[in-house]
Amino acid sequence: MKHKPYLTQADVNVLLQGANDFAEKNQFAVAIAVVDDGGHLLGFTRRDGCPAVSATIAQEKAKSSALGRKESKAYEDMINGGRIAYLSVPVLQGMLEGGVNIIHEGHTIGAIGVSGVKSSEDAQIAKAGISAWLAQN
Repeated sequence: MKHKPYLTQADVNVLLQGANDFAEKNQFAVAIAVVDDGGHLLGFTRRDGCPAVSATIAQEKAKSSALGRKESKAYEDMINGGRIAYLSVPVLQGMLEGGVNIIHEGHTIGAIGVSGVKSSEDAQIAKAGISAWLAQN
């Protein structure tokens, strides 16, 4: 039997805190979601002033990134490049920049999705959470 790493609740807390600290430092009103490798929600925060719709978008960006094992920006780039048929893929709703998969020992073990500011800033926030987590592992 093979074994694979997974995110613990302690990991999720570090990921959320790292992303939230970056968002707070930059005064970004965002939603931050952490999911497992199947796209299931493990942790979530919505900062004060964040639009309600961002809560759903953050979770969907994270889910798309985890299931595809790549940043959600790859989907956005594909669609913007003319492959609009990709919009019909079932279960992937967050095909916008801001979802970043978390890789450990060569496996995607989850993802962070962020929504509420520019998509490139959403991705920076997600990566800040991952950097904080990597610093502890």
